[in-house]
Amino acid sequence: MTIVRLNAEDRWSDAIINNGTMYFTVVPEIEGTDAQQQVENCLLQIEAMLQERGGDKTRLLDVTVFLADKNDFAALNRAWDAWVVHGKAPVRTTVQALLMKPDWKVEIKVVAAI
Repeated sequence: MTIVRLNAEDRWSDAIINNGTMYFTVVPEIEGTDAQQQVENCLLQIEAMLQERGGDKTRLLDVTVFLADKNDFAALNRAWDAWVVHGKAPVRTTVQALLMKPDWKVEIKVVAAI
């Protein structure tokens, strides 16, 4: 079984595909904005990554959301509820975490079937 590493570098890969499952993480491409805008940006990135491999957001299996501030949970849910396909939502975990860049309000880890 072949493991495919997308844009592999010395430290990480943009995504890993193994046995029909894709694993990847996204961070905001826009900094200095509010949490909802950063979440929306991350969700667009997730959708684009899946579409590049012939998938879509209905193929999400497991999503872990890391929030820098638990007070942004409502903003996360507003963006998420507007984006997720109702009736096809993945398992989702949300945790508060100190993120690696001070301007990041969110980081999202994804597992999807493709």
